[in-house]
Amino acid sequence: MSLVKLSIKGISYSQTQNGAYALILNEVDGERKLPIVIGAFEAQSIAIALEKEIKPPRPLTHDLFKNFADRFDIVIKQVIIHKLVDGIFYSSIICERDRIEEIIDARTSDAIALALRFNAPIFTYKNILDKAGVYLQVNPFESKRNEDDDPLGLADEESPVNTEVNYTNHTIEELYEMLEIAVSNEDYEKAVKIRDEISRREQKK
Repeated sequence: MSLVKLSIKGISYSQTQNGAYALILNEVDGERKLPIVIGAFEAQSIAIALEKEIKPPRPLTHDLFKNFADRFDIVIKQVIIHKLVDGIFYSSIICERDRIEEIIDARTSDAIALALRFNAPIFTYKNILDKAGVYLQVNPFESKRNEDDDPLGLADEESPVNTEVNYTNHTIEELYEMLEIAVSNEDYEKAVKIRDEISRREQKK
């Protein structure tokens, strides 16, 4: 079976499952998207890994694993989403130590959070993408969209990586202060939203 490389498009809050998030993966050489429902903690961890400028004061669980692996010369080579059963994705982490390769079973959300920290590629099999892949004609992070444009039931206004309107009334200096406080309080979902607003304003300069 042939492997298909995936990239991360983003994360959005899911209306269909309370307290869950949808991780959207892109087919690198195609137009299909692979939506995967993940928990809030894993969504936060992935969002932090995507936002390189936000450094937690203390390591998160996946950061701790990365530090542990670095200390013992363990490298994650790639992550493969290898099975889909009853709507649940199963993944394997391909790692290496002393030129010996090992395959470790993992939840897909954990595997992707670690892949980001190791800059490891993410793959799935073509038959899985054929079965679960969808074509999204809209950006899941656009702030304006009606229900007909939302086939996955993703609520952008509650997305952990989406800018909230109430931050637009603050000055850039206030936003940097709020960002520092949010990181200090380990409120990373809020920190990502503030960082997104700061980035949006700096791009306009």
